[in-house]
Amino acid sequence: MASPLHLLRSLCLVFLAASVAARRHSPPASGYGQSTYMAPSCRAHTASLADFGGVGDGTTSNTAAFRSAVEHLAQYSGDGGGGGMLYVPAGKWLTGPFNLTSHFTLFLHSDAVILGSQDINEWPIIDPLPSYGRGRDKIGGRYASLIGGSNLTDVVITGNNGTIDGQGATWWSKFHGNKLKYTRGYLIEVMHSDTIFISNVTLLNSPAWNIHPVYSSNIVVQGVTILAPTHSPNTDGINPDSCSHVRIEDCYIVSGDDCVAIKSVWDEYGIAYAMPSQHIFVRRLTCVSPTSAVIALGSEMSGGIQDVRAEDITAVNSESGVRIKTAVGRGAFVRDVFVRRMKLDTMKWVFWMTGNYKSHPDDKFDPNAVPVVENISYQDVVATGVNTAARLEGIQGAPFRGICIANVTAEMAKARKYPWTCTDVEGVSADVTPAPCEPLKGAHDGACPFPTDTLPIDQVTVQQCAYDVPSTGGGGGN
Repeated sequence: MASPLHLLRSLCLVFLAASVAARRHSPPASGYGQSTYMAPSCRAHTASLADFGGVGDGTTSNTAAFRSAVEHLAQYSGDGGGGGMLYVPAGKWLTGPFNLTSHFTLFLHSDAVILGSQDINEWPIIDPLPSYGRGRDKIGGRYASLIGGSNLTDVVITGNNGTIDGQGATWWSKFHGNKLKYTRGYLIEVMHSDTIFISNVTLLNSPAWNIHPVYSSNIVVQGVTILAPTHSPNTDGINPDSCSHVRIEDCYIVSGDDCVAIKSVWDEYGIAYAMPSQHIFVRRLTCVSPTSAVIALGSEMSGGIQDVRAEDITAVNSESGVRIKTAVGRGAFVRDVFVRRMKLDTMKWVFWMTGNYKSHPDDKFDPNAVPVVENISYQDVVATGVNTAARLEGIQGAPFRGICIANVTAEMAKARKYPWTCTDVEGVSADVTPAPCEPLKGAHDGACPFPTDTLPIDQVTVQQCAYDVPSTGGGGGN
């Protein structure tokens, strides 16, 4: 016979499940309030983290609570299930890594803070990405990302500008001190997934990269603020990696590395994986990155990068406006890149391309795998406080071709005899000050190409969604 304690526990779990499930179609009861948010998909079921024993005091671990909540809501992820939303109330919710599920929304109250655990034992070790062959920091495995998931469909991470804080200082210290056995995890990573929407959240102090969709498609990152100390190592903002159909817009990023880095796998492992990043649009990005790029392409690009569009970009105190990074051994291509309407202030370089980025997973790369860089267009750029207008270094015997630069003004912080440095590049220019280097003085009609078609990802729209939360959970919504 079951013990009284066991029976009591079972009854409590049944009551908990029933109370959570009852939020599906019931009108708000006493003690509940209805709120709204905007997302591509709404959910039929809502649960609060507090329903699963969550304690928002900043010191109690909520790893089990997050995992239990997602597991409970996963029952609604199938066809006809209606999907589930996990509501994170006001409070400081300490947790180790947890995974999401399909047809799922993670919603943060404006005063909710998800805190990455400082207990390294709470961070599972997972396999390196197959297209990288090893971890980025260390050979071998890597720590799981704080919020992750694989083989997902229709995932939303949003809120009333709640916060996800990776508390990365401990990780940065271990990295600098060479005290890590494995590669650092990221703040958010989704793999092999489709239809991902991240909006209206603030991301702080990631151990390394902040948002890393990989082997995924149909991704929107909108209205996200990302903040990290400008000296923090590898705290890239948004890094789509072997991803197709990506829209990044209205984001503000202060970073210790690239604000946006478009990647596509690494050397021989990436060539074998053969999954490009393509059909990507970045617009209305604001960036501060003193040691890295506003928008970078590579250096991991062995699956290929193509059809990247960027417009209405603002940056202050950043190393370079647009940077293309590759090397012999990468193979593949970076092509059809279109950038317009950039306003930059206090820059080391406006444009930077290099075919000699010496970073390889091992010594097994193919020296005959020479990347192709072609059809790169920059126009309508105003930059002030510039150290050097451009540093463009192609590959001997495989020059970067089809470069077009038009209507660009770079106001130098100090007069320089050679404001442009160019080797192994070919292209055209018009209305560029200071005058570009000789390989870019080919004449053209004064305008660089920019596609006029609409990408499918730009057709993704949002709708107003309603949800019920306990009034004791801090309320929320618009």
